[in-house]
Amino acid sequence: MSFELTYLWSHMGFLVKMVVLIMLFMSVWTIAVGVERLIYYQKAKKQSNTLLRLIGKLWQEGKIEESIKLASDIKFKNSHLAKVLVAGLNELKFQEDAKASYVEQVESAKRAIERATIKGVHEFKRGLNVLATVGSTAPFVGLFGTVFGIINSFQSMSISGSGGIGTVAAGIAEALISTGVGIGVAIIAVWFFNSLLNKVDIFTGEMANASSELIDHFIKLKRKGA
Repeated sequence: MSFELTYLWSHMGFLVKMVVLIMLFMSVWTIAVGVERLIYYQKAKKQSNTLLRLIGKLWQEGKIEESIKLASDIKFKNSHLAKVLVAGLNELKFQEDAKASYVEQVESAKRAIERATIKGVHEFKRGLNVLATVGSTAPFVGLFGTVFGIINSFQSMSISGSGGIGTVAAGIAEALISTGVGIGVAIIAVWFFNSLLNKVDIFTGEMANASSELIDHFIKLKRKGA
């Protein structure tokens, strides 16, 4: 009795084959989402580091409009820090033009930054729900295929009247492929999910630090001008 994958696949029932194909699709989907997120995060990190180097001098000189123009540049479109800084700087500029009080300017900028941060976090988490769903359901989908595979195996033995250890072992091996594939898909999905979620936490902290530095710098500028 052969236990090669091609042999086992050819002897699988239709339902078990469909389950395996579904899980293979889930694995491709998981890898695609994970790789896309990793590339996006890498771009965000690289662009944000470049932006911080360029915008520091403008902050020191109090050039708000120039800072907004720089952070709004298309080359920083993936930067999480650019989105937070643009939101805060635009609100500061608007409140200054509206002759709002110092307290109103600071509070309005904080609220704008908070909204931009929440929006940025949601963007970073896009697709992670897919990884969480695949990671939690793939093993059960695999077990579903295994159960029906074993049922079909015993039904075949009952009809044919043969039930040697080789026949039983082959039938169980065919069915257990479904479970193995499900566990493998779940491992990939959970690894991507935990890794990416950790990166999201880091980016969230960076956005919080950048917004805090922006507000502190604005307060210092106002005190100097007072």
